[in-house]
Amino acid sequence: MKEQYIDYSNEVEAARAAGKPVVALESTIISHGMPFPQNLDTAAGLEELIRKEGAAPATIAILGGRVKIGLSPDELEHLSRAKDILKASRRDVPAVIAGRRDAATTVAATMLCAELGGIRVFATGGIGGVHRGGEKSLDISADLEELGRTSVAVVCAGAKAILDIGRTLEYLETRGVPVIGYATNDFPAFYTRESGFTVDYRLDSPRDIANLMKAKWDLGLSGGVLIGNPVPEADAADKETIDRAITRALSEAQNEGIHGKGVTPYLLSRLVELTEGKSLVTNIALVRNNARLAARIAAAYAREAS
Repeated sequence: MKEQYIDYSNEVEAARAAGKPVVALESTIISHGMPFPQNLDTAAGLEELIRKEGAAPATIAILGGRVKIGLSPDELEHLSRAKDILKASRRDVPAVIAGRRDAATTVAATMLCAELGGIRVFATGGIGGVHRGGEKSLDISADLEELGRTSVAVVCAGAKAILDIGRTLEYLETRGVPVIGYATNDFPAFYTRESGFTVDYRLDSPRDIANLMKAKWDLGLSGGVLIGNPVPEADAADKETIDRAITRALSEAQNEGIHGKGVTPYLLSRLVELTEGKSLVTNIALVRNNARLAARIAAAYAREAS
């Protein structure tokens, strides 16, 4: 029954039929994470980078109430320019489909759609998590619940630095999600390479990560795998500068009464302003780094699972 709601691009359909690796990409980074034209340039660049690594890109969104797994250039541009694109997490997907609306998918919704389409690897920038003060507000991203239930490996540059990373990792432990550090023992903090918190396991090759994924799912252990891939050192932000900007942006968001799904887009946009564009440069660099690694993991997993 699910297939009646899903459209695959020709490229993704051909890759699925041939057993070729496919990498899912989210669309909130296009509609709500970056300004135009950097959002469109980044989205197109990620797809091309994945192709060069021998995998097929599958940017995911909901357009006209259809789950789109793989987008055309025109659809990418629509997401990058339109002002009325909804932001859809798991809870929103049925309403968006039933209402025949357009929505960009968050990490949680992208994972959900990727699993529906049989895609095992997903590249993003950073996951959501427990917000600062979350022990009182209970503001916890649906991304963490999705990682606990949906069998997709997520390559990220850690949790977004605006979050409470320690509590985010504790939550992932409770949900049984293995947190892998790619060639690092330290869980990355999005704009910077280190958070001060260690990962569960360090693995130094895409093949080792693919083997862990295969063992987990072969054993019937459902749920995701989180791979922390630090931003390249040359592109990392200065920690003191980014921490000051985050503190100010959080205070401003609180004063303006911004909450829920509006918090992260506001903070990311405000950080671009406060860092005079430097945070955006780092954001683009880290998501490209993640897409490259995701393609290599997807290729290794395709070989190991065949």
